[in-house]
Amino acid sequence: MSDTQMWGAGLRSDGPVKPAWCPGCGNYAIVKAVDRALDEAGLDRRRVVLVSGIGQAAKLPHYVSRPVNFFNGLHGRAVPAATGIKLANHTLEVIITSGDGDMYGEGGNHLLHAIRRNIGLKCFVHNNQIYGLTKGQASPTSDAGTHTKLQAYGVAAQPLNPLALAIAEGASFVARSFTGLPDHLPQTMVAALQQPGFALLDILQPCITFNKLNTFKWYQDRVRPLGDDYDPTDRLRALETALVWGDEIPVGVLYRADRPSYESKLPVLASGPLAAP
Repeated sequence: MSDTQMWGAGLRSDGPVKPAWCPGCGNYAIVKAVDRALDEAGLDRRRVVLVSGIGQAAKLPHYVSRPVNFFNGLHGRAVPAATGIKLANHTLEVIITSGDGDMYGEGGNHLLHAIRRNIGLKCFVHNNQIYGLTKGQASPTSDAGTHTKLQAYGVAAQPLNPLALAIAEGASFVARSFTGLPDHLPQTMVAALQQPGFALLDILQPCITFNKLNTFKWYQDRVRPLGDDYDPTDRLRALETALVWGDEIPVGVLYRADRPSYESKLPVLASGPLAAP
């Protein structure tokens, strides 16, 4: 049995690594999509670094098939850790796996500046519109009016729209997918991995324990893959598309731009990585 097979089997309850996620959690589909995307992108797993912060999504690197490198940082600090790794050795493929609370809440400031710099990081955000690890508080993407243990009268603030924010900030790659689309999700991950600069992939997923509003069926009834006639280089149309949320939720590559990555503009990196490859 190869190393990859052995660690991939960790997703089984009788495998060497017992997952800490609830049965039916959308994270299972995401970790399988990551495994598939790494293979389909033709990446050498020994040169891949998965970086996470704190949360249920942050456990993903523990369950991805080996060999692969990973780093667990502080809550909301996955982006700075990933930035340091990427700038120390820009030949590595650095992927952030994070939840909506960790990335859009605690890590929101770091996200903005990674987009602005266009660092060659791939950011996969598990967006279940709730804090799962800390037992169900509203997250930045919770819909207005959502009732939780803490928001007993419903969420009073309007939700953050991460895709519209990223497009407005000039991100070079902005996409959304859903855990109920087993081919669409890994294909979108591959597209993100092929983008030279910063790539944001927002992944809709259910939290079966704490989010009783945005269920798997709720998403399934609403997600609509973008058509072949959609032009992801049209920034204004991408922004309009990102603002569509409700009875219909578009998924796919909403925006793509040709921007040089931050690290490609640093003369000190022209002769090679700062750290040993």
